[in-house]
Amino acid sequence: MVMGMVFDYQRSRNSLTAWLAAGLREEPRVEVIFAKLCTRLTEQGVPLSRSTLHFRVHHPQWLGTRIIWTREDPDVDVHTVAYDVEATDVFLRSPFHLVIKTGQRLRQKIQVCGPHIFPIYDELRQQGHSDYAAWPLDHTQGRRHLITFATERPDGFLDDEISLIDELLPLFSLVTEIRLKNQLARTLLQTYVGPHASEQILEGATTRGSGVTVNAAVMICDLRNFTQLASTRHRDEVINILNSYFDLVADPIERNGGEILKFIGDGLLAVFPLDRPGACERLLSAVTEAQIAMFQALDERIRFGTGVHVGEVMYGNIGSKRRLDFTVIGPAVNLASRLEGMTKTLQRPVLISGDFVKSANCADSTEALGHHKIHGFDAPIEVHALRI
Repeated sequence: MVMGMVFDYQRSRNSLTAWLAAGLREEPRVEVIFAKLCTRLTEQGVPLSRSTLHFRVHHPQWLGTRIIWTREDPDVDVHTVAYDVEATDVFLRSPFHLVIKTGQRLRQKIQVCGPHIFPIYDELRQQGHSDYAAWPLDHTQGRRHLITFATERPDGFLDDEISLIDELLPLFSLVTEIRLKNQLARTLLQTYVGPHASEQILEGATTRGSGVTVNAAVMICDLRNFTQLASTRHRDEVINILNSYFDLVADPIERNGGEILKFIGDGLLAVFPLDRPGACERLLSAVTEAQIAMFQALDERIRFGTGVHVGEVMYGNIGSKRRLDFTVIGPAVNLASRLEGMTKTLQRPVLISGDFVKSANCADSTEALGHHKIHGFDAPIEVHALRI
């Protein structure tokens, strides 16, 4: 509480409602808005000591986010929450589970001695908190989140302070839902089309045929013997094999600044635009690291071939009127695909075009295999194998 501040319900209600309604147009981040709400409540005389905000964000790697504000650290801490948390005993024996299940506000004076129904109450009491309240934060489409407030004041919250939070939360819910939906849209786009393509789409590249022509290094990978694997192994084992294989390939690509545009069955297409420094060298590092990781995995089921080329590609939207794909097309992509196919006949895991070798100045890292006639290309193509 600000020194000397006396809580005035009506004044606080008017001030905070006006701020939530009109004072946040330029702030995109939920955690910043939450921190400001807690700070403003204390400035109005509500003696908050701790507050938390729990969001389900459905990120591919985690279920949600937990944001913690304390009076001593008003900048908030942000933590990710694993997908399996809701099956744990800690969650099932928490007020969070009850509030999310019932949709009702929960309040508890936690300075009362003796064991509490929820273990977290004892933890908060030991930290000096005296009163705790948790609210459901309902968004559209049945999505429910959670917000909590605690105080150290010996007598706990005043009824008017609880009533003030009751009135503010519906507006706070609207404000946060907008930001959360924006974040979710960005996360989903990054997950399914990659970081660069997602920014292009968010900036308006959403019409069929929209795109740009760029020079890029292109790599295409394909898992060996996938048809046999899929027909002789259980579906779950096949999925696990695919995920392990894609991890081996995708991690080095992303680590070296490449962009994965699509997974096609057991295949992968990635590009390294040449307007970024060292694109060819970084692609070569990614391919080498992926091959090393494959051998270190000691899993005979995971063997893959890679074709590499460099050239001009069209980068943008293609598809039907209502269903688009953000991808790259062009002869450079076709040649990378043909080279990948040749890895089977030439018995080399990585085949690279002569044009790429010249661009990357990597002849010392490759073995020249001569010129080969490749379907769809008039002139024979110079082919190299990567030395691993």
